[in-house]
Amino acid sequence: MEGEDFNYTLAALKFARKANGVSMLHGAVARQMWSNNPGVCEIISITNAQNKKFWADEQIDQAISTGDTFAIRSRKQELKKALFKIVADQTGKLFDEQVLTIVWARRFAGYKRADLVMQDWNRFLKLVSNTDYPVQFIWAGKPYPGDYGSIALFNHIISRAKPLQNCAVLTGYELALSDALKKGADVWLNNPRMFREASGTSGMTAAMNGAINLSMPDGWVPEFAKDRENAFVITPLEDQSAHEEVDKQENHALMTVLEEVVLPMYYKDNEKWVKILENSAKDVLPAFESARLATDYYEKLY
Repeated sequence: MEGEDFNYTLAALKFARKANGVSMLHGAVARQMWSNNPGVCEIISITNAQNKKFWADEQIDQAISTGDTFAIRSRKQELKKALFKIVADQTGKLFDEQVLTIVWARRFAGYKRADLVMQDWNRFLKLVSNTDYPVQFIWAGKPYPGDYGSIALFNHIISRAKPLQNCAVLTGYELALSDALKKGADVWLNNPRMFREASGTSGMTAAMNGAINLSMPDGWVPEFAKDRENAFVITPLEDQSAHEEVDKQENHALMTVLEEVVLPMYYKDNEKWVKILENSAKDVLPAFESARLATDYYEKLY
């Protein structure tokens, strides 16, 4: 942030009674960013949230609330089938509802690293060709029209995924597609560069629909995630200054979690998998539901 934008924001922070970040981490980063400017108002944190009534599938929500593991598995397969019809329509690829399905879906931007899982291409190919622990990947989202770097990344992922029958890239990210992706995912992948994601909310709605978050501890995630209890956490590199090295090491951490934890658990200890799924859906409420958000803004800010 620089020039007129910086001056405008600084003026707003000086004259405002109070401002807020949209997660605890975002508030802390914002306070640090503005700490050397005199007269800046108090900056608090109000973490974003999502509306359960709009996003949650009623059947899987009921199954989770009653602990009906058979109904959870059955409904999840139905939701995956619905998503895979969209995959077939858009790409011609036939996905299998019995196979672990990982979804990366959100706005395409460089810091969100849509291609992080592909950084070590040979290791990625080994992962997606492992018949003992089969896996399916879906990417979806939109880059801004003028963001040529993100457009190039989007096209790069399409070209790499096209020959692979268990990898698909879907175009668009409107509400209906977003809904289907969150309901059909087994794993919701989120791997931004640390301290760049202000909050993020897609993982909240994925959790409401029986998808387990696999995420960097950025944005809202540190307030929610308990590794291997309600989510899977990717360990970040402590020194974030060199992007190339950060991407290399965090790709290694991501792939190790997939190879050694996520895939073996899904296929060899599905009882544990469903327990994490249940914990995830229960822990996301009410802390990350929109009623709490509205109350916080009314009581803490307005």
